[in-house]
Amino acid sequence: MNTTPSKTTTPSTTTPPAGTTDPADAVTEEATAQDSLVKDPATDSPAKDPAPKDTTGTPSDAADSGTAPDDLAGQSDDDDDDDDALEPVPFDEARHGVGAGAAAVVSAALGVVALTGAWTGRVAAERETLIGQIQTSGGGSAAQQISEIYGDAWHTTALVNGVFAVLALLVGVFVLVRPAFGAPSERPQPTWVRAVALAGVALGVLGVLISAGMYFDLFVSLPTAGVPAGG
Repeated sequence: MNTTPSKTTTPSTTTPPAGTTDPADAVTEEATAQDSLVKDPATDSPAKDPAPKDTTGTPSDAADSGTAPDDLAGQSDDDDDDDDALEPVPFDEARHGVGAGAAAVVSAALGVVALTGAWTGRVAAERETLIGQIQTSGGGSAAQQISEIYGDAWHTTALVNGVFAVLALLVGVFVLVRPAFGAPSERPQPTWVRAVALAGVALGVLGVLISAGMYFDLFVSLPTAGVPAGG
């Protein structure tokens, strides 16, 4: 009977010589290399664009097309504002030319007064008549009485009418030449203003001519007193 205990073999724990690799380490390195080749779908997979691509253009084109209506709307609003600015305001249109129109009417009225006479002319003529009567009350020749009583009153009336005629002429000319001076106006002078001003100028010129003829006795002369018979 063999009483010698059996020898138990133990794995060799000696370090392998240099230049050799442990089979276990080789297996571990191979597994690590294989794991590195496997991509993690959560981290290594490329990020997908959640927005679907348009078949007719890129997403940036879609964004531009989305903002295009807003730009068109803004442009249309600007065009509307420009149109409103170009359209004349009724109040401004009515106010334009009011001063020139009033001056033209005044010119025409002064021309009419110059031709028909005014109460100022009659008052001045009556005053001259009264003065003539006072001067000739103490005696005087017939020619002196005609000149002092009738002639001075006639000339005074012509002078007053001539003053109105000159005023009508000056105001009408001012209205006609006003657009050529000062700040230029955006709108031309209304036609009716020029027409009325031209009528005032014509009446003024006619009144000046008639008044001058009356004052200088060009149309009719003063009456003369006849020499008494047997005088």
